[in-house]
Amino acid sequence: MADKPRQPRLMTGAQMIVASLEKLGVDVVFGLPGGAIMPTYDPLMDSTKLRHILVRHEQGAGHAAEGYAVVTGRVGVCMATSGPGATNLVTPLYDAYLDSVPVVAITGQVGQALIGTDGFQEADIRGITMPITKHNFLITRAADIPLALAEAFHIASTGRPGPVLVDVAKNAQQETAEFIWPKQYDLPGYKPTLRPHSRQIKEATTLIREASRPVLYIGGGVAKANAAPELMKLVEMTNIPVTTTLMARDVFPDSHPRALGMPGMHGSVAAVGALQRADLIIAVGTRFDDRVTGRLDTFAPLAKVIHADVDPAEIGKNRHADVPIVGDARQTLAKFIDSLAGKSLPDISAWNDQLDEMKKVYAPSWEQPPAGEISPQWVISRIGALAPENSVFVTGVGQHQMWSSHFLPHNNPHSWLTSGGAGTMGYCVPAAMGAQVGRPDATVWGIDGDGCFQMTNQELVTCALNNIPVKIAIINNNVLGMVRQWQNLFYDKRFSQTDLHSDFLPDFVKLAEALGCAAFRVTDADDVDAAIEKANAITDRPVVVEFVVHKDAMVWPMVASGTSNDDIKIARGLAPDWGDLSDGEDAPADGAEIPAAAAHSEER
Repeated sequence: MADKPRQPRLMTGAQMIVASLEKLGVDVVFGLPGGAIMPTYDPLMDSTKLRHILVRHEQGAGHAAEGYAVVTGRVGVCMATSGPGATNLVTPLYDAYLDSVPVVAITGQVGQALIGTDGFQEADIRGITMPITKHNFLITRAADIPLALAEAFHIASTGRPGPVLVDVAKNAQQETAEFIWPKQYDLPGYKPTLRPHSRQIKEATTLIREASRPVLYIGGGVAKANAAPELMKLVEMTNIPVTTTLMARDVFPDSHPRALGMPGMHGSVAAVGALQRADLIIAVGTRFDDRVTGRLDTFAPLAKVIHADVDPAEIGKNRHADVPIVGDARQTLAKFIDSLAGKSLPDISAWNDQLDEMKKVYAPSWEQPPAGEISPQWVISRIGALAPENSVFVTGVGQHQMWSSHFLPHNNPHSWLTSGGAGTMGYCVPAAMGAQVGRPDATVWGIDGDGCFQMTNQELVTCALNNIPVKIAIINNNVLGMVRQWQNLFYDKRFSQTDLHSDFLPDFVKLAEALGCAAFRVTDADDVDAAIEKANAITDRPVVVEFVVHKDAMVWPMVASGTSNDDIKIARGLAPDWGDLSDGEDAPADGAEIPAAAAHSEER
């Protein structure tokens, strides 16, 4: 008896979107419905595999998808309607693009017949986002949806990760077609190189074995590649000191003796000095960003450069690479280890001794606040000290971001979330929400400024309604702190439009309570620890703790924009005496006098 012919599996395009997300293993979608995406929200209601979290603003959906992606290593998914719904995703897509975060955004679009007519809530979101996505799609036929989504997830999560947008016309969501899941797909021109070339590895190994002042310059690509174990093994094998950029602060533990901290504009003196005086820089998963290099023609003038990155466009873009290596960071580090195994390595103990002295004498520090006021740096350090083991830390952008980079404990991969390339104020609260969804058993502390917090705090309602118990510390200095610092240093203290008056408007405690949070204010240094411990103990709802801190606290060290890293300052007018490390001159001796403004203190 002949087999019955296979019955086609007919679905609407909207049902295909839901079915495709389920096949791709998605468990949560952050979104907000509207007219052009409404057809998809109907079958979404029936899914038993997809959790939808209704945000209060589409920007919150995008940043939440980022936060979820960073802590889980999976693709974050957000959804919005056409026009203003889609354009509200532009900032998080741009943020994800610069920080290499795998996100897929699904947007509704007006029907195909209306495209190009300036129909109601029509926007060319594909054209708008083309410069800030790895790829994007406009789908006008239901039958094309499964393949487009499969390709979108593949593109977002492979090579250099990044955001992909899938814009689906309303008619494509409504029409019916056969659901065919692609068994394979062909993406001409998209073939990421993951395996580094053996010849380049050999050349890099030769340089490493010849160097007397090598430094590992580690970027966010190492975090994205889950390469922390390989990095640790390489360091233990070679004893090479490590600098970790803002996007890689959690990749190598600060507690390790070879850790130098963050390089760059607000980096540690040891990290900046090491790069400036190195004879070899081994750059992995990083892009020689201007915030790291300072004035480019003065950056690391004595160093040869090994530059390894999965994105070939980054290699040589800003700094010539003596040995360019295209490949996945994890595979590259593993190849370094294999190539160096059993070979003699140079004795770089004198170099490390010099850098160790730099770390001791010029550890990141803060100036004491006026009597009766609270140091914001001290508050952040106490949050880090009292947070439970394996906590996740998320920041906004500005002074508190730099202090968090220096004074929080950075010891576990995928536990540090911040907006690096874009510097997006408003990132903290929704990204913390996404991180908590991705790591429900972890304590998630968001450290935000009073300026940043006022941009996206509405997502605390989302947290309250969805049992997402994030903890947000508002470092309230009543001003736009980083801009004020620059006005203080470079604009004759003309504080134009940086006073937020947030000492009385809004009342953050009342606002947070109205948003469904537990909330309290701290104005006395003696109450800081108790407030943090109280927040740690609350696990059934989001918590907001407002710390009212010193207005004119400054971020030090600092390299002024457009100047050389050699001009780093540890306080106003004070520069470190790091000696000429390039010719073996000692750094300041242990116990040498430290400028008062640079002395680290646990006092408040």
